Amino acid sequence: MKSEGKRKRVPVHGVLLLDKPEGLSSNDALIRAKRMLNAEKAGHTGTLDPFATGLLPLCFGEATKFSQDLLEADKEYETIVHLGVTTATGDTEGEIVRQCDVDASLDVARIEAALEAFRGEIDQVPPMHSALKRDGKPLYEYARAGITLEREARRVTIHCLDLLEWRAPYLKLAVRCSKGTYIRVLGEDIGHALGCGAHLNMLRRIGVGALTLHGAMTLDALASLPEEQRAAALAPVDALLSSFPSVSLDDELARRFLHGQRLALGKGTAAEGRARVYRASDGKLLGTARMAEYGVLAPERLIAA
Repeated sequence: MKSEGKRKRVPVHGVLLLDKPEGLSSNDALIRAKRMLNAEKAGHTGTLDPFATGLLPLCFGEATKFSQDLLEADKEYETIVHLGVTTATGDTEGEIVRQCDVDASLDVARIEAALEAFRGEIDQVPPMHSALKRDGKPLYEYARAGITLEREARRVTIHCLDLLEWRAPYLKLAVRCSKGTYIRVLGEDIGHALGCGAHLNMLRRIGVGALTLHGAMTLDALASLPEEQRAAALAPVDALLSSFPSVSLDDELARRFLHGQRLALGKGTAAEGRARVYRASDGKLLGTARMAEYGVLAPERLIAA
């Protein structure tokens, strides 16, 4: 009797708004979701550390063509910074390397004064415990071997940094920041500015671009659905593009667009910049384009027919 082969993967298109649990890497979460959906093609839109929870948009099928847009997008977090304790990794996963008493007189006014220095554009040195690569190896591999390398500071933007609660020795903060920002480093730097060191006790991502935790689901919730209903839990591909203005084309212009032709639509069609493009007759998403001067629509990324 022949052993049963692996199930054939099927085309699945859309975005899973996953509420990632603590203790699971982003890649492991992707593998589990891909297996549950039996999907052919999948990718994530930027990693969350294993100790972090919250929004991890996972792209399937045609949605993977637009995942880069979320990599570039702003992110929103809620975090708890534990003052007075510094760890090797800047979070709860690393061993404690330093402990310091928190000044008993530390109050909200002093904390707000320290936070002000971290609002707007700041320079941030990436942590050794990160996936950034040097000579083909991620920095965390050097760190695990006890090697510390020089890293250049990078310019990032902290759009919003709000103190939600101060209950010594814990600061609860809300952060909205640009791509490439390390909240672990932000927490450590705030602790340094307050003279006592710090690490992140909790990190939860609540927003990526225009996407939020509203409607997000856990892996357990996905697994509890009948297999034939799981694909219906995905948001449509254009959920990744909701911040772009839309352009609708008639059937002939849609055909030409899908062949990669630039279209002269005339002024007033849409503002210059990127747009999402639909076929008017059936509302099908055709892809993204750039609207140039004089109403010229230039195809960018196209959805397969």
